[in-house]
Amino acid sequence: MANRRATQRTDGHHRDVAQVVNALRRIVRALHQSHRLAEQRWHLSAAQLLVLQRLAESPALSVNELADRTFTHQSTVSVVVTRLVRRGLVRRSRADHDARRAELQLTAPGRLLLDRAMTSAQGQLIDALDAMPAARLGAIGRSLHRVVKALGVVNAPAGMFFEDDVTPEPVVTRKGRRG
Repeated sequence: MANRRATQRTDGHHRDVAQVVNALRRIVRALHQSHRLAEQRWHLSAAQLLVLQRLAESPALSVNELADRTFTHQSTVSVVVTRLVRRGLVRRSRADHDARRAELQLTAPGRLLLDRAMTSAQGQLIDALDAMPAARLGAIGRSLHRVVKALGVVNAPAGMFFEDDVTPEPVVTRKGRRG
């Protein structure tokens, strides 16, 4: 009887592992396909598409607010935004109410492109996670952290999906030295 229970548990455990691995594969595949389609049709990376979509949700955002809405480090978002500004899809300007605050806004060409573009898989993933109950989201986060730890990549940069070439600017210390 004990062997039978161990076998059943092993079979169930095997099914659970398969379910998780297949779900991760489907998520990564959806993210990758979304990235490729954005590049082919609109010459945008998946990260650029996500940034445009998050900018469209507000009249203007700071880089820090945009980083918060994309769940990404400010320096990574800044690099993505710079590329969008160069393409004329995003405008960077000073806030009317506070000259110290830089604001980001979609330009008319940015809005037009976004109106034709698909929904970003990254945005859908973030929205799906954001809609989850706190307890379930916390359990997923803790579980994935264990997997990340087992892979030995806890300290690896987490950047935006498929933005491997985004290298944050070197940190400049108060004395002007690069860190």
